[in-house]
Parts: sequence; structure tokens; C-alpha cells
Amino acid sequence: MVAGATSGIIAHSKCRRVPRGHGEPMKTIRFLPLAIVLASLTPVYAQFKAIYSFGAYGTPSCPSEEIIAQSPGGNLVSSNYSSCSDNVSEHPPATYEIGYQGANFTMLQTFTTQYAWPLGGVTLGTDQRYHGTINAAGARNHGAVYRLSPSGSIVYEHSFEGGADGGYPESAPIQGADGAFYGTTVGASSAYAGTVYKIDTSQHYSVLHLFTTTDGRGPGPLMQGADLNFYGSTSSGGANGIGTFFRISSTGEFTVLHDFSSADGGSAGPFIQASDGNFYGPNYMNNGGVVQITPAGAVTIIYSFAGGQDGYQPQAGLLLATDGNFYGTLNQGGAAGGGTLYRLTPAGVFTKLHDFRVETGWYSQSTPMQHTTGKIYGTAHAGGDNNDGTIWEYDAGLAPFVTFLNVYGEAGAKVDILGQYFDSSSVVSFNGVPAVNPVIQSTYIEATVPAGATTGYITVTTTKGTLKSNEPFVVH
Repeated sequence: MVAGATSGIIAHSKCRRVPRGHGEPMKTIRFLPLAIVLASLTPVYAQFKAIYSFGAYGTPSCPSEEIIAQSPGGNLVSSNYSSCSDNVSEHPPATYEIGYQGANFTMLQTFTTQYAWPLGGVTLGTDQRYHGTINAAGARNHGAVYRLSPSGSIVYEHSFEGGADGGYPESAPIQGADGAFYGTTVGASSAYAGTVYKIDTSQHYSVLHLFTTTDGRGPGPLMQGADLNFYGSTSSGGANGIGTFFRISSTGEFTVLHDFSSADGGSAGPFIQASDGNFYGPNYMNNGGVVQITPAGAVTIIYSFAGGQDGYQPQAGLLLATDGNFYGTLNQGGAAGGGTLYRLTPAGVFTKLHDFRVETGWYSQSTPMQHTTGKIYGTAHAGGDNNDGTIWEYDAGLAPFVTFLNVYGEAGAKVDILGQYFDSSSVVSFNGVPAVNPVIQSTYIEATVPAGATTGYITVTTTKGTLKSNEPFVVH
């Protein structure tokens, strides 16, 4: 049973993804941790539960760093490249959908070509399609960007050549405020040390920046800042050889804002931007920590993980939840040795929320996501019914909210709103100005920005109360 309580001495052969260099296929390393006594060292938190176990025959296994998206129907959608299995019949890499309560696991698309690994999860676009990448394979054997319909119909938008046009993507592209999609590839060699690319609304592909190692190598996921520029970090290269933090515009104007050093905790990322305008993300030196970077590139370590019972070794990014706090996971340590889930305030106050255990999933390597129900979701790399990982839920007691896909718009623009409890009596407002004749479904609304609307929060009045958007909508 996923939620069963078993104690004893468990040894787990864990599979870890390691970076692939110079165009070689990604490899995995297996190692065997020390046996761990799974006695009741800490309380079993009622807020945490596993909602799905990976590893049954015909389903993926061992999720890694893939992000989770919310579908228009309120479900969870992600990808999984089955990092603990090379047998695509037993455990096919796939993009999948599952209800947020754990029911109706559905494979939307399987990837059975050798090395066609769908890394990084997917992004839901305003076209109601999921956008993701495969790390290798593709028409030119260096990966591809794909677009997937909710019914599973797939279109490959670009196949990478491995040279100056990019190769070996490891993260899903994001949709910019202009409707185009922006992403990165990690590159195949020091001569082609990664790219930032753009696929515009006419599906035209272009490279915005080719990394040269001196400005970084192996870029991670992008995020769009409040100034509408894109920000990201590289895992190596730069002045000190351990990565950079950079800014790039939608037209390719590129600036290195910071060269990481041992003094600020080594390489860091991926990053998110908080309401104070600063960027936050994990760093990886020693036990790891969390850093703040200003838009000008000044770095401050706001917390260093202590290891031991608190956990250590972050593997993914942070969630900025609706309570204004950061939530993240640590891959090692904790009471059971399988890592921890934690909360961190912007002022650097750390709270351990959960010790990952084999019964419900451990070794979490994913960036948590917050569903519009208020609950937090993520994946664990191992453990669960089949010892091949789980999807987990954590209820921090946060209220339901709504979110939107567009970053900005002006009067007359269409805005896609996700949430729940919607019905024909629901009222949608943009900073207090009601939208006219929105198209309403139970978990999805298409609204038009009304005349007179100004920048502010979107609200939806429902029979359960008024739901507020998790960030302001910019009228622009």
C-alpha cells in the first residue's frame, strides 16, 4: 500500500541522473546507501500523502526533475523518462496526466525511440497544448521540442542539429508574454555550450544566444521577470568555471549578471522572482543552500542547509507559494535518510515539514508546484508501492486561488484562468472591473480584459467564496 506504515531495515538501489557531455547519451549511476532504520523518528504528518506509485508494468518509473503543470481540467500533467529503466516495454518514457487526487492515471504520449527522453516536464500554453522536449533522438538525433494536445496528438516543432542551433534540451520551454515559447539546450561540446532559443507564434525557430563557455555552459530553465526579460543560470563555465546568472531579452540582448564563485555557494538555480523583485534559487556546494540575487546581480546566501535531520543536497528549484514562503525538497538526509520537504521564509527562517520515507516516496528531486486548490505536489524518485517513486501531495492549509496563463494583456485580450468551483453565476473581475460574458467551465474560464481595467489581481466570485489570483495581472 502507498500509505502503509512499515518499519525495518531497507536498502534501496537508487538511480541518479548525471549530466551528459560532449554529445554522449545521458548516463545513470547506481549506488547503494547505507541501510536505514525506518523507525518512527519523527511524526507521520497528516498533511502529507502519496497519491500515485510509479513502476507498475507499462507505466514510467523513477521520476527525476520534471516539473508538473495544471491542466484546464484541474489535473496534474508532467513527463517522465523512466530514469531507472532502459526497458521501454516495461517502463516507457511518457507524458502523462493524473487527477489531483490520484485517480485516472493516463499516458498521453509514450516515447519508445532510443534516447527520446522527455525531460523537464511540460508547460501548458494558451493554445491549450502541452509544450515539452525530448533530450535526444528526434529527426537529427540531438533532441526536439514538441507540442502535445490533451488527446495525445503530438507535433515536433523543431529537431536540434547539435551545433549552433542547439542540442540536448533538458527543460520544457516557457511561454513568454508575447505568446512565443522560449527555452534552452545544454549543448554538445565546449564549442557549442548551450543555447537560448525562441519559437514564435508562427512556429518559426531561432537561436537568441549561443553560449561560449566564457559566458556559461549548460543553461537550465528560463523564467520571465517582471521587466519582461528572461533570466536563467548555467551549471558551469563563466569566469570561475562554476556557472553564471544571466539576463536575455526577447530579441537576444544578453548580459551575464553574475559569475558564481565558492563564496556564494557555487553554481545555483533554477530561479524564481519574488514580489520584492529579487531572484531566489538553490545553490549546490557542500550541503547546499538558498541564494538571493538582485536584478543587478548581487548575491546573498539567505540559508545554508545544515544536513543531518534537516536534510541536504537540493536537486531542483523552489516554489513561491501563496503564503509568500518558499517550499523546496532536499534529496538526502532527514530522519529516514531519504531527504526532506521544507519551508523557508524570505528572511531565511527554515522549517522542516516532512521526512521522505520509503513507504510514500523518498529522494525527491522535483520542484514542487502549487495546485489552485492550495495544495502542493511533487514527485519522489524512489519508494512507494513498487520502489520506483511516487507523486506526493502536501496540504499546508493554504486557501484555494486562481491563476492565469497570460502574463499581460490590454482591453480586448483573451485571458485563460484556471481554478475550481466555477459555474454560470461566477463573476470574473480584473482589479475590480467585471469581465463581460466570460466563457465558464467548472475549472477553466476564458475571459476578455474589460475596458477600464488596470493592473491588479484577478478575482473570481464563486459559491465557495471569492478566489484571488496568485499574482497581479498586468494591463499593458
